[in-house]
Amino acid sequence: MRVPSNRVLSPTAVDRARSSLVTLANAVGLDGLAAAAARPGLLAAVDQHAAAVRDSLGADRRPLSEAALAGYADGMCAAAEDHGWRVAPAPIDWTEADWVTLRLLAVCALTAALDTPTPQPASW
Repeated sequence: MRVPSNRVLSPTAVDRARSSLVTLANAVGLDGLAAAAARPGLLAAVDQHAAAVRDSLGADRRPLSEAALAGYADGMCAAAEDHGWRVAPAPIDWTEADWVTLRLLAVCALTAALDTPTPQPASW
């Protein structure tokens, strides 16, 4: 059966998750990860937040996914916004970043790690 050419396909959950993560990366991830690479204290804070996110998502029982990370970030943003939090305008002063911004940066770091291939053992 042929699909009509004027039919618009609705986005999948994966498409929505990726779109959410790209938006997050543009808001905090790109600049934040670059800043963390240059500031050991910021990198340590992001690593601690990333560990907490992994624990919260049960990453010790199942692999992290884009959908899980996007859902976590979206839910956290919604809850923080309900309490008056707003993402800081660019450029973010990473020496003064708040807890929520650091947690979102950790989600960005975990997302970037998903794109990094896991080394495979050499075959003999």
